Amino acid sequence: MENLITIFLPFSNDETNKYNLEQFVSSEYVEEVYFVNDKHKNVNIENVLNADSLFSTATLNNVLKKIKTGYLTFITEEGKIDLQDNTLLEFIDTSKKNNPGVIYSNYYLGKKDALKNQPVIDYQFGSVRDDFNFGPLLFFKTDIFNGKLKSIDPNYRWAGLYALRLAISVTHPIINIPNYLYSFEHKIFPSNEETHFKYLEKKYAGIQKEMEKAFTEHLKNIKAYLSPILKEIDFNDNNFDVEASVIIPVKNRAKTISEAIGSALKQKTEKRFNIIIVDNHSTDGTTEIIKSIATEDNRVIHIIPKITDHGIGGCWNVAVNDKRCGMFSVQLDSDDIYKDENTLQKIVDKFYEGKYGMVVGSYLLTDFDLNEIPPGKIFHKEWTSTNGHNNALRVNGFGAPRAFYTPLLRASKFPNVSYGEDYAVCLSVSRNYKVGRIYEPVYICRRWEGNTDAGLSIDIKNKYDYYKDTLRTEEINRRIKMNKNNLK
Repeated sequence: MENLITIFLPFSNDETNKYNLEQFVSSEYVEEVYFVNDKHKNVNIENVLNADSLFSTATLNNVLKKIKTGYLTFITEEGKIDLQDNTLLEFIDTSKKNNPGVIYSNYYLGKKDALKNQPVIDYQFGSVRDDFNFGPLLFFKTDIFNGKLKSIDPNYRWAGLYALRLAISVTHPIINIPNYLYSFEHKIFPSNEETHFKYLEKKYAGIQKEMEKAFTEHLKNIKAYLSPILKEIDFNDNNFDVEASVIIPVKNRAKTISEAIGSALKQKTEKRFNIIIVDNHSTDGTTEIIKSIATEDNRVIHIIPKITDHGIGGCWNVAVNDKRCGMFSVQLDSDDIYKDENTLQKIVDKFYEGKYGMVVGSYLLTDFDLNEIPPGKIFHKEWTSTNGHNNALRVNGFGAPRAFYTPLLRASKFPNVSYGEDYAVCLSVSRNYKVGRIYEPVYICRRWEGNTDAGLSIDIKNKYDYYKDTLRTEEINRRIKMNKNNLK
């Protein structure tokens, strides 16, 4: 039984069950197959486990009771799966060589006549997102599964598998086999927008709170948890010519730049502000548009850097280190606009209200013509003042618009990239300083074909996700080191 596998699949109330069962029972490496039923009325069939949730701790414990084999495979999504001849053997051989806690692999996605490559990224120490894409097939060594399951909260309804994976990752490698070992056809295929904003939706709030709890326990276990006590800032100690600067990095946005600048110029504020536009060597007429506006209004500062290889992060560094930059540096992307003339003052007021190192607003998602599109208003209400700086490592972003106390940006530079640069700096600031939130839309974020995150290929998405996981790894290690030094 040591070299055999027990298979667990989501129960489907259609022919999918039969299809999947045939895939596994024909294998010489499979001892038993069970279906986990969490969506339909209780099913009284011998090989069906009725469950409250596919990923609850109780379900995982019930799964464990059925296992007499050395390995188990857990299918996490409902759909049809097709194995190759060597799939299960390759998982077994990899487990014997490396003693990993979890194994996963690249796979093909879609129907048999229209399969698409679905590469997955390698797991890092900072791959702590609960939506990390392993693909639907997870392979475990039973004794590791059993040992770690004993250490997690028995009451998790949704976060059981997530907490188990985090616990396993502390002591055992999680290995990606770079070969394409199976194909999978989703029963219901979620859209990219549904996936991207799912964790912000009100109906998933209970799930997210439980995920946050599991992740917070993980941070405590690895000594990376930060207490709620964070630094406040005395804004009276600084000498700036203007109170705030709107920062606009731009390259080739002739279609939108004048609207962005216009929305900044119409801001009504109690004190002086300016607009610093870092024009990253545009070639489509953007430069001429900015020059024309700057000639008419001296609040607009137009900078064309000598260096030509700046990403968005590099452009931000140019802006905030300019001597004309104000005490607060406030984001405005070159294809977005502020909601109304009060946005900037609301952000400034928030800084003073809580002596924050960073303030993040909320935004309205629209198409290019400013028509609201789903999911509409994005609030990031998952943030809490006591644990937001910890939970930020689990989720994929901080929200928008982002605004910073400028001296902090001068001390902690943006990485010179055009994706994740804001996340890196936000993590750094939140490590030590309070973060304020504005829970009303003050910003309009356009979704259109010109966005950097529009219509991403799987390879680009994986590149971005891997980079953010690298940032999380670095940040978690910094927090572990900081906690260690604080104990000395």
